Amino acid sequence: MRKFQKLAFIMLMTAMVFAAGCGGGPNDHDYVDLGLPSGTLWATCNVGASTPEGYGDYFAWGETQPKTVYSWSTYKYCNGGYDKLTKYCKESDYGNNGFNDNLTTLEPSDDAATANWGSDWCLPSADQWRELLDNTNVAWTTQNGVNGRLFTASNGHSLFLPAAGFCWDDELGDVGSYGDYWSSSLGTDSPNGAWLFYFGLDYYIVYNDIRRDGRSVRAVRSARQN
Repeated sequence: MRKFQKLAFIMLMTAMVFAAGCGGGPNDHDYVDLGLPSGTLWATCNVGASTPEGYGDYFAWGETQPKTVYSWSTYKYCNGGYDKLTKYCKESDYGNNGFNDNLTTLEPSDDAATANWGSDWCLPSADQWRELLDNTNVAWTTQNGVNGRLFTASNGHSLFLPAAGFCWDDELGDVGSYGDYWSSSLGTDSPNGAWLFYFGLDYYIVYNDIRRDGRSVRAVRSARQN
């Protein structure tokens, strides 16, 4: 079976087991209040999933639809290479023909959570990921047969993130072993990367990685929208 066919098959099977959507309408999705200082409310499932254990869809950073090949040649905001960016570029050395727009946060039209779930929702910023880690107990666990990380707050509420792996080129890997979740924040090391939350069995970290890869999205909303 060719690689892209294999990836498409895995994504199809995932969609069959964990059907798309967490609610009845674009703004109708379950969330949990962990009592965080900012009041941020976290969705209970990934974009493209219907249960907390569902892997959901995989998105390149700044793209709003899943695809079968995740590479610089297929990435929306570059001209075929990591140093030919056409949006979200704060260093001209990485911009196409010296392009530089100084944008460092995803606009709503490029936010996979907003585009798929509506204006109440967005990707968490890097700081919101750090706030989640700083204000919960984080443990590796298995929930309904799915490996992942459980975040338990002092108010007794909890949030589960499945180890959904990630996509690169036409491969889907690390499923059940690692989780990769985008933030809305452009990377600080270089603009061809963005901040994400990454975890495995023995560690978890918020760090920069390349924008072109397909990773999970867990949406957030503010308390004032509740």
